[in-house]
Amino acid sequence: MKTNIKLLAEICETAGAPGHEQRIREVVLRNLKEMSVQVETDNLGNIYAIKKGIDSSKRVMIAAHMDEIGFIVKYIDKNGFLRFHTLGGFDPKTLTAQRVIVHGKKDVIGVMGSKPIHIMTAEERVKPPQISDYFIDLGLPYDEVIKLVTIGDTITRDRQLIEMGECVNCKSIDNRVSVYILIETLKLLEDCPYDVYGVFTVQEEVGIRGANVAAHNINPSFGFGLDTTIAYDLPDSKPEEQITKLGEGTAIKIMDSSTICDYRMVKYQKEIADKFKIKWQLEVLPMGGTDTAGIQRMGKTGAIAGAISIPTRHLHQVIEMAHKADIEASVLLLKHCVENLNKFDWSLK
Repeated sequence: MKTNIKLLAEICETAGAPGHEQRIREVVLRNLKEMSVQVETDNLGNIYAIKKGIDSSKRVMIAAHMDEIGFIVKYIDKNGFLRFHTLGGFDPKTLTAQRVIVHGKKDVIGVMGSKPIHIMTAEERVKPPQISDYFIDLGLPYDEVIKLVTIGDTITRDRQLIEMGECVNCKSIDNRVSVYILIETLKLLEDCPYDVYGVFTVQEEVGIRGANVAAHNINPSFGFGLDTTIAYDLPDSKPEEQITKLGEGTAIKIMDSSTICDYRMVKYQKEIADKFKIKWQLEVLPMGGTDTAGIQRMGKTGAIAGAISIPTRHLHQVIEMAHKADIEASVLLLKHCVENLNKFDWSLK
């Protein structure tokens, strides 16, 4: 299989800040129309793509979050400059010299502005930047700005997807690459032993909120989280810091700060990857959480849960990078894991 770059680009480039996933939701729903799945949504905005299996006594939940890190307008000053609050986690220095899109009555391009280095004091030059140091400049006077923008409008980052060698590079690879993987996997699934709920979740970047609601609704027996993970295979990194490496295969999660993956699921994923000759690596992520936590714990009886992670460089920047071979391996691992769940001994031992 080959990565569908056109589809991946549309998914990554479409706006969808936490709690405001309308546009990316429409992209997902349009793609699901072409499949033989039952589609539902809930009050929070999660999308459920349901594929009935041979045995409906057990349910499998797969979660990929639709939202991307972004901002929300909190103040407009008398010169038309915007102050904002973050939606999700940001390293402040990554905001320097970036274009953004303000989603007001119509989309308006803005730029992240801050104090010019030429007039900074010596102390200011060495001080790490803070989120509060930045504002958004729309290039418009106040009277024009307030016709288009109001408090509470969301802001997303402006960057297009490109191919770089064997990699793809864009804003919001986290976690739109997983949205893509779930869509592609749903196309390929055949003869599922149990009912499958492919859930495109909301508000993960601000606290795994959509997955919590979805897992409570589904009460899954088994679960798979799909999300990016750190690939710190960069100059000056120590081997123990790297977490994963680009091009070394899909990652099987052992744990992150929100989840210790079920030991049975980890063993199962390894065996499936080896059986189907899928390249894989292990992931221990010391900080950061994913929808896997909600899947594992928010159903009535808990779920045997694990995660498939996509190695990604430069996370939470506009230059996130993933390897096409790792993306393709993730699709195949998920497909085969779902289709063979009834062939493994899941007893506690």
